[in-house]
This record gives sequence, C-alpha cells and structure tokens, in this order.
Amino acid sequence: MTETVFTPEANPRAFRDALGRFATGVTVVTCATAEGPMGFTANSFAAVSLDPPLVLWSPARSSSRFEHYAQAQHYAIHVLDLAHADWLARFGRGGAGFHGLSHELTPEGVPVIHGALARYECVQHTTHDGGDHLIVVGRVLRAAYREGAPLVFSQGSYGQFAEV
Repeated sequence: MTETVFTPEANPRAFRDALGRFATGVTVVTCATAEGPMGFTANSFAAVSLDPPLVLWSPARSSSRFEHYAQAQHYAIHVLDLAHADWLARFGRGGAGFHGLSHELTPEGVPVIHGALARYECVQHTTHDGGDHLIVVGRVLRAAYREGAPLVFSQGSYGQFAEV
C-alpha cells in the first residue's frame, strides 16, 4: 500500500483528499433570519464538552449564508439518517430549503425539523477564527434523539456505517 506524503500548501487537493479519509456524519444547521427559516448542510460537527454541554460546527466564510450563521445567537443542529438523503439537495446551494417542509419553531424562534436522528438546540457560546471557516461553539439548551442509522460522508460520497 503506497502512502502519499505532501505539504498542504503545495498540494491543496491532496490535503482535501486526506481530510476526506475521515468519515463524518451529516447535519443540517437551521436558524431564523429576517427572510425566514434557513438551513445549511454541514459535516463539520463535533461534541466539545458534557459539562457544560457544548458542541461545535464550522460554516465556510465563502458561503452565501455565512453572515446569517455567524450572527445567529440561536440555532439547531439536526443529525441526518439514511432516510434524509433528500435533505442534502434541499439545504444545499439553490435547494428548496424549508419550502414545503413541515417544521416548528423553538421558544427562541429557531426552525426545527422533526424526525432527525438527533437534534441539538443551541445558543451561541463563543466563536473562533478557523481560517476559511468560523468555529461556532454552542451551548446545548435542549436535545432529542431516536434510533436509526446515520448518514455518513467520506471521500466525497454519502453512505452508511458498516460494523466490522
């Protein structure tokens, strides 16, 4: 098995490919805006702390939705399962978003979509510079989960987890 060794500055594509070797879950992050409810597909989600309950995600600064999320004091992170693969296009660039999708608002006004594998309703705790992304740390106010199989992203493809 041949290993590719490189410097990220000299070969950004190889760096992206190396990052793709780490499988992640897939989320939709939602917030309220003056234009209405907004959703954003993201795989940059991680648990930070149990006490206090903190999670993070990282929106790209180049996103047309970036300012909405950078300024949002409240938001919800929805973990997708295999049955929600259609949410990828819905909340991707140019997708239908919340149009025709049933949702409710939290007491803070954040749109939440029922049926996600897990959901974390957050208040912004802090943000950090993350280069071409912003690292957004949220304190979890409420959470929900159910049984199911997570949607997984790895090496540019979506799929499912297989036990070994």
